[in-house]
Amino acid sequence: MKHLVILALTLTLSGAVLACSEDGKTGFLPENNLRIPVGMKTNGGLTEAQFNTVIEKVETIYAPIVASMGGKLIVNRKWSDATVNANATRLGGWVVNMFGGLARHQTITPDGFALVLCHEIGHHLGGAPKVSNFLNRWASNEGQSDYFATTKCLRRAFLNDNNDAIVRRLNAPQALVDACTKAWGGSVDRGICIRNGMAGVSVAALFASLRNQPEAKFETPDTKVVSRTDDAHPAHQCRLDTYFQGALCEISFNEDVSQSDEVRGTCHTKLGHQVGTRPLCWFKPKS
Repeated sequence: MKHLVILALTLTLSGAVLACSEDGKTGFLPENNLRIPVGMKTNGGLTEAQFNTVIEKVETIYAPIVASMGGKLIVNRKWSDATVNANATRLGGWVVNMFGGLARHQTITPDGFALVLCHEIGHHLGGAPKVSNFLNRWASNEGQSDYFATTKCLRRAFLNDNNDAIVRRLNAPQALVDACTKAWGGSVDRGICIRNGMAGVSVAALFASLRNQPEAKFETPDTKVVSRTDDAHPAHQCRLDTYFQGALCEISFNEDVSQSDEVRGTCHTKLGHQVGTRPLCWFKPKS
């Protein structure tokens, strides 16, 4: 009996360590062996100052929100760690681990890095659907954490920036510009929408690079339709589609999601939305 109790405790703790996947072995990205140490030239990526600035900005916004929910947000700044990934845990607090190897990857922009951080915070705050694995039921699943990143988190982070000036430097695809212009009437919301989409381009390029696959595009959405909601990492085109639709969703970032109701605080077909809903390549709406 004693051994069974110890085994149960061990399984519970190990399951709480990495919440970015069903198996607890991966993070924001599928498990990979890529390492980018400090000092390696990559023709892109973030400086240490940018790494800290992005984290400070998002952490300042969400630490009080987490505190209001009875938690303590801890963002571990692992700049010297060469790991190309990020993850979340509830072991010792509402923890997010951000690795320098990810920040140094040549595809990653400051906005792309902010999206990854928002995704990890989304595991804690992103709401339903949650991971079906009983060891990590506190965590929003991968697709929902992606959706939270652009519907809620990045909108808060980008709100007070000079978005018009930033967007002019982004060389955004016309498909993204047109969609954001149609979805949002005001220049502030339109600029945030475009930045959200381009943050998605940054991380989608990382996915494609790691998998040696063609780049994802706004004009070529994933045509897959799942029979049930998939908790695992979607394909990189599907993930870009999720960031894109989250950017287009008209629901305010001030309208909180629910930890049990997949409809509240989101764009959903039950509410009559046709734009801004979670893509069917990973999400199966409840009837």
